Amino acid sequence: MTKSRRGIASLIIASLIWGTSFPAMKISVSGVGEFTYTWMRATFAIIMLLPYIFVKRREIDRGIMKAGFLAGLTYAMGIWLQGWGTKFTTASNSAFITGLYMVFVHLYVALMIKRYSPKLSLSLILAISGLYMLARPDLKFNVGDFLVLLSALFWAANILIIDRYSDKNPVILTFFEMVPSVFFILPDIYTTGFPSLDLNQLMVLMYLGFACSNGATIFQIYGQRFIEPASASVIYLLEPVFAAIFSFTLLGEIMKIHEIVGASLILLAMLVASTEKMIVKS
Repeated sequence: MTKSRRGIASLIIASLIWGTSFPAMKISVSGVGEFTYTWMRATFAIIMLLPYIFVKRREIDRGIMKAGFLAGLTYAMGIWLQGWGTKFTTASNSAFITGLYMVFVHLYVALMIKRYSPKLSLSLILAISGLYMLARPDLKFNVGDFLVLLSALFWAANILIIDRYSDKNPVILTFFEMVPSVFFILPDIYTTGFPSLDLNQLMVLMYLGFACSNGATIFQIYGQRFIEPASASVIYLLEPVFAAIFSFTLLGEIMKIHEIVGASLILLAMLVASTEKMIVKS
């Protein structure tokens, strides 16, 4: 399998796993606060990786710890701000504004790295149009929208940091990326005390930690080893497409015509980006 195919396949798998998080959260963790959600999900992720980290402890150095903490800070801030902002805005607004991380990644690549092309521009337009059709946001800008927009900046920064350090061991890097999120336990206990969750909420948080934090992030790091960040950001917009499919399958939610059109445009954007000559890292 070529580098581009390996990279694209890994990023699609990451997006698919992330897509399962939406119906999972809707089923059982809607009543969990954003602080609790952030640190408990990360804690379960870390617990799962501890045996591997113990075995591979000789491979751990300052470089991979630094990379993990940098990625982890953007990851933790992204989750927290997104969860906080969604309290004050609609789910559709949150989904659309979060997806704007792709715009920030493309701007960075165009202005700072200066590796951009008409095909990437077309993929950006198609993907944002598709995301808009899929989410159908009501954009009357408020404080919640602003907080979610800040989270999109952190998600973009996360993609760019992963791009820089993707040559490192994906599992070890994922472990250290989860660590900063655990510190959200401090404001959680300070503001509301230690959380009391039921079994269903704990099970969903365990799944989100094991699969959506660890599994998806490992595929993300490996895939970005081969794929340029602008193209990777387009592929990641498959996440809401998979979320809609899983919601249809698991929750019986019906996909409306505009959602089907939006999903189709995102798929087209991915196909356009995947034919870009600069998609594979040199």
